[in-house]
Amino acid sequence: MSAAAVADVAVIGAGPTGLFAAFYAGMRGLSVALVDALPEPGGQISALYPEQVIRDVAGFPAVKGRDLVRSLVEQVRPFRTEMLLGRQAVRLDDRHDGRFEIGFADGGALEAGAVVVTAGIGTFAPRTLPCGEDFLGRGLTYFVHDPAELAGRRVLVVGGGDSALDWADALQHSAQVTLVHRRDSFRAHRHTVDQVLAGPARVHTETVVEQLRGDTRVSGAVLRNIATGRLTEVGCDSVVAALGFVANPGPLLGWGFDVADRKIVVDTAMRTSRPGVFAAGDVCTYPGRVPLIAVGFGEAATAVNHAAVRLDPTASTFPGHSTDALVAEAGVLI
Repeated sequence: MSAAAVADVAVIGAGPTGLFAAFYAGMRGLSVALVDALPEPGGQISALYPEQVIRDVAGFPAVKGRDLVRSLVEQVRPFRTEMLLGRQAVRLDDRHDGRFEIGFADGGALEAGAVVVTAGIGTFAPRTLPCGEDFLGRGLTYFVHDPAELAGRRVLVVGGGDSALDWADALQHSAQVTLVHRRDSFRAHRHTVDQVLAGPARVHTETVVEQLRGDTRVSGAVLRNIATGRLTEVGCDSVVAALGFVANPGPLLGWGFDVADRKIVVDTAMRTSRPGVFAAGDVCTYPGRVPLIAVGFGEAATAVNHAAVRLDPTASTFPGHSTDALVAEAGVLI
């Protein structure tokens, strides 16, 4: 890539929301530079749970994270999209001509007429299992990249959110699963909770992992019931600690946006407080927002359609339907 790439729209963040934003900009005839600090598209999905099944994306009763990302990349492919992966955006400057310059950590730069920030939660690190760090890489993991490797094993899953319950559900029919959660209720989707509770997994609530045991690798765990103090020993060959993540939005919050709770504040058009800069997905906030991939897709379309008008004030915010374009290409009158 040259020192200064040029695009109509810069999309900062190549997770699902960013990929859909790039696609939608292509549908509007705009050139796109899709930027991400990670070396591959897909954001958190590709990095953390490529094999996890996602059930709340419209049109997919169930889809693995890897397959969803693959489909989104394929959707982008026909359009003028330059993938700038492994490039961290560290500054966003206004140019004298009303355009923007995005500077990268490696010294390169990108010029764009509008910017859509879709950086999700930013960089992330797993919340650690306090008693288990000595076993990291020796049976303890924070991410499951290949569930087939756990087939037939005794797997201890720790956590009560979507990731923990998703893994417990996905593994309980191929492995001997024990789920441990420190509270008496779960934060995960009700359907997934019901699937786990109805399945063969053993579930311990109001319970924490007091100790992991083993020689060269983990072979068991001591559990402590918070309410009674009772200790229970369980055998396990693998431990999946799905305790959530500590997010770091990086330099984005220093780019002059209005911010609330470490999120970029947007209006109903997904506009930030900087004219010409929009935000979509989990990096943004507004009253009543629900943090779902499906929500991010809608926000991406809204952001791009308003960015298109920013680039060409004579354009319409409503782009028409994709089926209209197909009919026009076929020469059919309706």
